[in-house]
Amino acid sequence: MNKPIRRVSVFCLLLVLALMIRANWVQGVDASALNANTHNQRTVIEAYSYPRGDIIVGGQPVTKSLLVNGNKYKYRRAYVNGPMYAPVTGFSSQAYGSNLLENVEQQVLAGTDSRLFFRNTLDMLTGKQKQGGNVVTTIDPKVQQAGWDGLQGKKGAAVALDPTTGAILGLVSFPSYDPTSIAGVTGDFQKNWTTLNADTNQPMLNRALRQTYPPGSTFKLITAAAALETGQVTDINAATSTPETYQLPNTTTQLTNEAGDVGCLNASINDALRISCNTVFGKLGAEIGTNRMVEEAQKFGFNNSGLTIPVGVAGSNYDTKMDLAQTALSSIGQFDTRATPLQMAMVAAAISNDGSLMKPYLVAQERSANNSVISQAQPQQLSQATTPDVASKLQTMMVNVVQNGTGTTAQIPGVQVGGKTGTAQHGVNNKDNPYAWFVSWAKGPNGKQIAVAVVVEDSGTVRSDISGMHLAAPIAKAMMQAYLGK
Repeated sequence: MNKPIRRVSVFCLLLVLALMIRANWVQGVDASALNANTHNQRTVIEAYSYPRGDIIVGGQPVTKSLLVNGNKYKYRRAYVNGPMYAPVTGFSSQAYGSNLLENVEQQVLAGTDSRLFFRNTLDMLTGKQKQGGNVVTTIDPKVQQAGWDGLQGKKGAAVALDPTTGAILGLVSFPSYDPTSIAGVTGDFQKNWTTLNADTNQPMLNRALRQTYPPGSTFKLITAAAALETGQVTDINAATSTPETYQLPNTTTQLTNEAGDVGCLNASINDALRISCNTVFGKLGAEIGTNRMVEEAQKFGFNNSGLTIPVGVAGSNYDTKMDLAQTALSSIGQFDTRATPLQMAMVAAAISNDGSLMKPYLVAQERSANNSVISQAQPQQLSQATTPDVASKLQTMMVNVVQNGTGTTAQIPGVQVGGKTGTAQHGVNNKDNPYAWFVSWAKGPNGKQIAVAVVVEDSGTVRSDISGMHLAAPIAKAMMQAYLGK
């Protein structure tokens, strides 16, 4: 072989070698990035070329894969009772991606999870069509339906938990939307997407997990816990040194009670919680001090911006740097204190569970297409929010609220129910209609427990009639009855 031919041969060999290296680099190193690239339509087309796995509620799928045999996509997502379960499932759209469980459980539902490799390989060898895995939720359909029915015609959210495990039994947000309406690419799907995003009522906002509200008087439960833990209060029935109006520390501002003089003068914290005295709990918060109040709030879950269930949850806020006047206001759930409905359900759950706060979770199992279990949820303690002794005293006080105070509309015959109402100020100088809250727990004779938080941010009710007792407590009652069979 002469010298020029040898040089050309070596050059061609180098080109082939470079091509092989590049091809392997793309397949081995760049594959993940290319698959995740939003401009790579092949990934989306592949995902809808076979049936997606289902999201299961109460043993039944609330999702479907419709065979449409379109130009690009063979299947399209559809939903059963879509608006009611949208805060749980989220959406999976050929055009707009996915969110909530459809997003965080993407690999299982799409069948690409490494734990499904053996199943997928077996299906390929036997010629069976590829299928995604299934996700089994903790949602109780009766609890979900009760919350959904109760919020009709209102704007708000409701969350129910099993206090002993953290399992989420109900997750409702209203108004809502049908994820089926945005599952496709063209025509009405695009129109629906535009309409939903332009709607000022924000039907796609998950108010249960992603919206925070001033918790109002429901936060007094945490202030009461701090007072009992620090020894500021040792007897829940002993009189406190509380004036009719309380002057906020280092200010001339007077803190009053919403209903005027309703028995709050020197009231015990048991009576103060029953009739919801601002003065008693505002004064206690200032006496406990900012740092200790922050510590107490954080034990119950506030200021945790990294909570996942596995869906991400908005962090609830309790300011860490305040003067004593601001601490007093924060101790009655005002100032900059804000909470998601999930957060306030966690407060009620921890009290019901003798002070132990369990990590909320929404997924009970992940399964392959043939229903073999690939993961099983295990309850985890998030924190010891308070001591069993303090929790017992808080339970007594919350039962008093329901039996003799502002929460009587939540009574269930034959069931021990504890609760706390809240009417939270809203808008500059409190000019907007307040939010109506109710947080509660119930224990049935069979040992079952449920904790519920409901917030109604708008109901069309005249301002003077807005209260947690009238708007939120009946919804919580219905959800508790649905779970306990009462």
